[in-house]
Amino acid sequence: MFQALKPLLAAGADDAPALGAPGRQALSFGGLRALIARTVATLNAAGIGRNDAVAIVLPNGPEMAACYMACASGVTSAPLNPAYRADEFEFYLTDLQAKALIVERGSASPAVEVARRLGVRLIELVPRAEGGAGDFDLDLPAAAPAAHGGDAQPGDVSMVLHTSGTTSRPKIVPLTQANLAASAQNIATTLKFTAADRGLNIMPLFHIHGLIAGVLAPLSAGSMVFCTPGFNALKFFAWMDEAAPTWFTAVPTMHQTILSRASKNGDVIARHPLRFMRSSSSSMPPQVIKEAEEVFGAPLVESYGMTEATHQMCSNPLPPLARKPGTVGVAAGPEVAIMGDDGTLLPRGGIGEIVIRGANVTPGYLNNDKANAEAFAAGWFRTGDQGQMDAEGYVSITGRLKEIINRGGEKVSPREVDEILMDHAAVAQVVCFGMPHAKLGEEVAAVVVLREGAAATERELQEFVATRAADFKVPKKILFMDEIPKGATGKLQRIGLAAKLGLG
Repeated sequence: MFQALKPLLAAGADDAPALGAPGRQALSFGGLRALIARTVATLNAAGIGRNDAVAIVLPNGPEMAACYMACASGVTSAPLNPAYRADEFEFYLTDLQAKALIVERGSASPAVEVARRLGVRLIELVPRAEGGAGDFDLDLPAAAPAAHGGDAQPGDVSMVLHTSGTTSRPKIVPLTQANLAASAQNIATTLKFTAADRGLNIMPLFHIHGLIAGVLAPLSAGSMVFCTPGFNALKFFAWMDEAAPTWFTAVPTMHQTILSRASKNGDVIARHPLRFMRSSSSSMPPQVIKEAEEVFGAPLVESYGMTEATHQMCSNPLPPLARKPGTVGVAAGPEVAIMGDDGTLLPRGGIGEIVIRGANVTPGYLNNDKANAEAFAAGWFRTGDQGQMDAEGYVSITGRLKEIINRGGEKVSPREVDEILMDHAAVAQVVCFGMPHAKLGEEVAAVVVLREGAAATERELQEFVATRAADFKVPKKILFMDEIPKGATGKLQRIGLAAKLGLG
């Protein structure tokens, strides 16, 4: 097993295509490796080296994929959602102690102004028109060379992402060079990637799913990745015709939207037979799996991942092994077990917390002893998900122990939304929670108690949240009540609140 990205990315032949994009000439593996080396050297010459956090705010596409690969190879890459508002960028750039921010030249992102205000160095990415898809140069001010330059070493932090906690403050998940390499190899092994494969990437590239399963894993096997500007149901089949993919990975809502347009695109599907499809980030209804397999004539494998595991933990295997709809498959990289309330590992069939350990698992949250004490038990990482494992080792998720709202793979901390709503002058009390949604799995909802004599509408409060947080965090439903519903002990109980209020 490789423990670093440089040897991992040596698989593709120099002249073989590595990155493609709509209407663009492909960037070869030789070109990608040269770009990575050039970018690391440029950053090092400007004083940015190993374990220095560099935030990346770029639109989806080959430049984002290539920039992530380059940063992860020599510094600490910190991809951020371009949809964030100024307040969110300020939090993340400060929390990461970012040394620099990479944006595309001419970017109108609020992150630019925030970085200037915070004194974070601004680096402009300039696409190279003469190069292949994703080729670029960096324009940044000169500085003294980095003290710790060169290629990242196995124990270096090569990527940091934030994950929502049960508190309002997201936790920083550091992923080492060895974590990234292990996960890429686990996924490549599970999906049997070869140089003949071509992936159609429609996943966002600030998300662990898109970055690791969509980009790093296939590139590690010498496969090409065709990078789209992001998911667009109206363009999916045109991209499929251009990319001629052998596979794609997506979240369930994307799969369902693609299926809704598939009947009009049977000729495209017939021209480009897929080897498989993959789904991850939230559960996929077995009925949808069956329909997708019938429409595309290819197996759909459902996988189970999380940021702390550098994405993949379990996966349903490819044929001839069995796929079990309704399960997330078997351990696919790390060891997976079910732990009882007393900390003992349960026999097959027992219901408890899903726990993992392995080379792809984060060494622990940054600067958060309390979270680490809660997250690790006897060397196992506690996922916060409840589940069971059958006699053949297939894992089913039976519920979540955490209060995090899983909106189609986007994780929302209810406490974060609580605190935003509490800043509204008319709001006295609030509790946010997840309510069932047919396609997304869950949607954000809230109960609000208004201050005496104050008035506010649902729309007014939604617009207030939207000024401070990304759209996926805005409550879809706000109920106004005289008091917050409490559990038997008088405590707030987010879990089960939707059912209690008749919302699901």
